[in-house]
Amino acid sequence: MIHLLRTRATPEQLAEMLQDLEDWIKVAVDIHREILAGGGKLHAEDEAALLADGSRQEDIWGATWEPDLRQVTCESLINIRPRQNNHSMLITDPLIRDRVVEIVRRLLEGT
Repeated sequence: MIHLLRTRATPEQLAEMLQDLEDWIKVAVDIHREILAGGGKLHAEDEAALLADGSRQEDIWGATWEPDLRQVTCESLINIRPRQNNHSMLITDPLIRDRVVEIVRRLLEGT
């Protein structure tokens, strides 16, 4: 189940986002609005939820949250965007990557 989060996830939301993939949550993060969508089987599903909510595609980056390891991995097909000088599935800009990690941790960690 995909949730759009503006504040820290509740334990119930976290459990619902873990239903499909069990050990990790795929997320799309809007680094401008500081929100995320998570719980889709594909990062693109989470990205679509943010776009429908008014996010701009250039502000959205994909990552994965592993709650048991408390680890954020900034790798996703939606991150491949040559026009923003990101030619890899990994977020190569350290400022963007740090921003994604900070938002994911703020909204998902400790739930």
